[in-house]
Amino acid sequence: MGKSSSASAAGSKKRKSKSGALTLGEVKTLGEELLSSRAHLNHAPTLLALLSPSAPLDLALEALISLQSFFVPLLPSIPSASADVAGVDADPELVFRSWLRKRFDELVAALVELALSPRSDEAIRDLALDALMDFVKSGKDGRFQSAIYHKFLHNLIHATDSIDPLLELLGPKYFKYADVCYFTYTSLDKIASSVGNKSTGSEKSGLHSGDDGSEDRSTIYVRNIYNTLAHIPTLDLQESKFDMWSTVGLSSKGKKNSSEDCSATYINKKLKSKFSKAWISFLKLPLPLDVYKEVLATIHQNVIPSIDFLTRSYDIGGVISVMALSGLFILMTQHGLEYPKFYDKLYALLTPAVFMAKHRGVFLQLLDACLKSSYLPAYLAAAFTKRLSRLTLSVPPAGAIIIIALIHNLLRRHPSINFLVHWENGANDSEPSNESSQRKKVGADPFNNEECDPTKSGAMRSSLWEIDTLRHHYSPAVSRFVASLKNDLTVRAKTTEMRITDFSSGSYATVFRDEVRRRIKQVPLAFYRTTPICLFQESDFPGWSFRDQLKNKSETSVEGNGISTVYTSDSSPAKKLRLET
Repeated sequence: MGKSSSASAAGSKKRKSKSGALTLGEVKTLGEELLSSRAHLNHAPTLLALLSPSAPLDLALEALISLQSFFVPLLPSIPSASADVAGVDADPELVFRSWLRKRFDELVAALVELALSPRSDEAIRDLALDALMDFVKSGKDGRFQSAIYHKFLHNLIHATDSIDPLLELLGPKYFKYADVCYFTYTSLDKIASSVGNKSTGSEKSGLHSGDDGSEDRSTIYVRNIYNTLAHIPTLDLQESKFDMWSTVGLSSKGKKNSSEDCSATYINKKLKSKFSKAWISFLKLPLPLDVYKEVLATIHQNVIPSIDFLTRSYDIGGVISVMALSGLFILMTQHGLEYPKFYDKLYALLTPAVFMAKHRGVFLQLLDACLKSSYLPAYLAAAFTKRLSRLTLSVPPAGAIIIIALIHNLLRRHPSINFLVHWENGANDSEPSNESSQRKKVGADPFNNEECDPTKSGAMRSSLWEIDTLRHHYSPAVSRFVASLKNDLTVRAKTTEMRITDFSSGSYATVFRDEVRRRIKQVPLAFYRTTPICLFQESDFPGWSFRDQLKNKSETSVEGNGISTVYTSDSSPAKKLRLET
């Protein structure tokens, strides 16, 4: 082997020295000689040197094809780890296998670099990935070579450049196989646990926005883990047969394949287990803010079994809580989750910012669903109704319309709170005098909008006066729609619930579009039907009078510009004003 190898190496040097670089024909010749006899084994290092992102594409492709054809038949006989066989009396076969192991490790490293490097051409990246996956399924007895695959995924996750091009290849070509998904989840579980152990305490304690432009390596690794998990399609676990990349499937190392291991029930169980472990390990990591939002936007579709993650997110507040509500609601309604003070935190989320958020449509639909139960206490229904009523004063027209729909449904579902609409001053005279006087006082509202606890908000002693103001809203769509609350909603047979989905996508654009499409029967004109005799009406200013009435009262007159203004005062606390022309 020594003499022939030396001669082969000398021949390679002669070829290279003529032109300074190998030509495509010479690379093909090296590959053919390598496949023909062991006498040309030293062609392998020469071909390996061509597997570089900076090498000419045609030479790299030809070298890769030759090396793949050389190693695939030998892969079952290659030892799992290179052993130290130095010595004069060493078995030549052991020396040969050890040499093969080292060259094969170099080939795997070169293929990983070609697949991940942003400088690699798309053709060489595709072929390098195919070669890697070919090695993965060509192990002894057709078993899945998890060590090679784990090394590839480890480098994929720890890549600092974008891995999207490679994931776009992996997804449709290999993630459709059950065993590839299984070992992907297994490796990602280990990698996520390793990344989590290396994270510092400060990194684990909060969200990372990345807005400052500086992103540490652990944040990049977390984002790569999520991107890989997101590219794995959801397998139909009800299938009676799963496609496998390797011939053995999910059979563990050193264990013979059995009919039980090939059954759909066994594969289903193993996939569910690895799926859960991978996601739970990932969700324990300190997530960047953008990844946090993406996870919350899609987690309810898979109902990831990590309740702590959802409850933690729901406690954060703001947009994060709004997005966490979807997954938490499914766990509560479909999986029997008990969450303490759920409605208290839902009540605190009702702020004007919610009606400008991107996911407001889903949130408001879930809000309506959460308040649908007839077992909801009256004080809680009244608190939500009053809170929503107060929000109509500060939200856009589209938000006011959807709030009217929500209040309509609440009043219809809970007849016990209809007194908020038809409140009479003398309704509860048995209450303490100070509370009764406070309620009767003009401009005083016992409702505390700043209180986050609905039991302490004082909604049961208030009224929906904000809804009455919407009759004079600047948007005609709002002032018309609020008229739906004039009906007696306690008569359920004559009324129907409003579908929140019909209003959840509203915006300034939709309100304007609907308004310009309306056919107007009567056009408002700028004229008075009767000649005005005063500037203001008495009802506009309670306690003030604008009539020309001066009897037995002292007066002070100020004249100017042809108008005589007379301020009068008497024994009553209210003042009267007269305007003369």
